[in-house]
Amino acid sequence: MLLAPVAFLDQPWTLTLPSARGLGVLVGLGALSTALAYLLYFRILSRAGATNTTLVTFLIPVSAILLGVLVLKERLEPHQLVGMGAIGVGLLALDGRAGKGLAALGWWIAQQCKEFRANGRSSV
Repeated sequence: MLLAPVAFLDQPWTLTLPSARGLGVLVGLGALSTALAYLLYFRILSRAGATNTTLVTFLIPVSAILLGVLVLKERLEPHQLVGMGAIGVGLLALDGRAGKGLAALGWWIAQQCKEFRANGRSSV
């Protein structure tokens, strides 16, 4: 519904067209990335099953936070640790192996919070 009014206001048809190389790169990256993602997804689906495949999607926020901390040097905040812990607990509960993993996760979260209080930052 918003495409027509925004296109009218922005007028993208007045911009110069990208070169053939630029269009080729755009199509190649889009098609290859999407194709690779689907191949990986369906391979995991066939080997691990539907439940385990959907569990992987819950790790997206955790990996985004960790990549931000490691690559972009962002600060890891306590509420992010709590969120990662909640995701971990949920994954363990769904997976069915909650006993040992839940205890280890609780210990790790407690250690990170203790370190954060002592140093003002986490080592993660």
